[in-house]
Amino acid sequence: MEARTGEPLEPFEAVVERHGPLVLRVCRAVVGPDAADDAWSETFLAALRAYPSLPPGSDVRAWLVTIAHRKAVDAHRAARRRPVPTAELPETAVAAPEGDPVRDARLRAAVAALPPKQRRCVAYHHLAGLPHAQVAALVGGTPEAARRAAADGVAALRRTWTPPEEPS
Repeated sequence: MEARTGEPLEPFEAVVERHGPLVLRVCRAVVGPDAADDAWSETFLAALRAYPSLPPGSDVRAWLVTIAHRKAVDAHRAARRRPVPTAELPETAVAAPEGDPVRDARLRAAVAALPPKQRRCVAYHHLAGLPHAQVAALVGGTPEAARRAAADGVAALRRTWTPPEEPS
């Protein structure tokens, strides 16, 4: 439950337990599976420092997604500054999330192929459940533009990714 005006904030451990999986899904969608764990950790480290000053009654989920957005931007900037190896590409092993690993990997690849703004709008609105006005505040632009980018992203996913048929 979100704290109401005048009530103390819940323990931070409960916030991590309740919102941690959502923030991890958002981080995976925005920065990809390789950088998601680091962005998640950075999000909650920053949140831990700021949590005591969070006003009672705040929307903790939106606050955490905002922090995750900023950490994702930081991760993208840091990635651009890193040198790109040209000799051999290392093998990357990514732990598959719950569910069918092949299906999940295909879906993650389809989301990763979206243009950055569409990917962020889809993640913040459809995964985190933020209203378009808050999504617009995070990515820049108007709520209408955020709604359009999210809709275009979902439409692109529907065109490029189809879930495998369930066995009968």
